[in-house]
Amino acid sequence: MNPLCSRCNLVVYPTEKVNCLDKYWHKGCFSCEVCKMTLNMKNYKGFEKRPYCNAHYPKTNFTCVADTPENLRLKQQSKMQSQVLYREDFEKNKGKGFHVVTDTPELQRIKKSQDQISNIKYHEEFEKRKMGGEAPQPPSNPSSAYQPPAASQNYNYEPAAEPVRPAAAAPPPSAGKRYRAVYDYSAADEDEVSFVDGDVIVDVQQIDEGWMYGRVERTGQQGMLPANYVEAI
Repeated sequence: MNPLCSRCNLVVYPTEKVNCLDKYWHKGCFSCEVCKMTLNMKNYKGFEKRPYCNAHYPKTNFTCVADTPENLRLKQQSKMQSQVLYREDFEKNKGKGFHVVTDTPELQRIKKSQDQISNIKYHEEFEKRKMGGEAPQPPSNPSSAYQPPAASQNYNYEPAAEPVRPAAAAPPPSAGKRYRAVYDYSAADEDEVSFVDGDVIVDVQQIDEGWMYGRVERTGQQGMLPANYVEAI
């Protein structure tokens, strides 16, 4: 069965049929919608499935859209959504460490500063606990236990709190281990020891979770050192 022409709605026979724009046309009916100029398959332009000549082809003009309150709201909403997605991704990767990011010099400097700050706080707490544990306890009966020093005795009297760190006595050299310094450290007290990155510390003994005792092989000095500034060899 022969189809109908999209222009005149008459039967289109094969000898005069034009199949274009998903429709069937007579050769004479395939013309511009505006000027009625007869078109062919080489010079037509389709718009919304209707043929047009080059001169009357509808052109799409871009209009300037003002920043209306609705447009500003949509823009702000899109920005907030992107920040929400970024925040969710950040929260997911927050506890996975720094292995994804390259250890740049800036990150190493920040990490070192954080370690130093945490070590200072730990050292202060350690000093407070140590001083509190070694402070002389008051006697149960002050009237019977306390005696004022006479003029003929106690010439070399020393307070009981003078020996601040009995643990600072030098351990036997053969009982320690060997460690390597991974950061620079400056002694904050007279019974501590200073060292630089790369120094080898020998005869190391563990004092507690945060402090060790050892001797710097380069300088020969020995004393207490923070445990998080060295690593075992």
